Amino acid sequence: MALIEDLAEQLAHDVIEAQKELGEDRFYIDIGNYIGTSSPSLQEAFMTACRLRLAELRGRAYFEKRLGELRSAKEPAPAEDAPK
Repeated sequence: MALIEDLAEQLAHDVIEAQKELGEDRFYIDIGNYIGTSSPSLQEAFMTACRLRLAELRGRAYFEKRLGELRSAKEPAPAEDAPK
């Protein structure tokens, strides 16, 4: 059902943004548990959306770190001052 995925995606986006703002890395679990009391189907879709978003954030951070390291390693070393 597309409605469940749409709702879950929208909420996951908002929760992940709030989580970053608050520095609460498990905030989504609290929200997921609360949702589950009303709709296990929405809870499942929400938790999946959150896990995917969090994995993408971690993957992107690692990618950017490694890319920076590899680019730095390819830069030529600065020339030393010539002897006077």
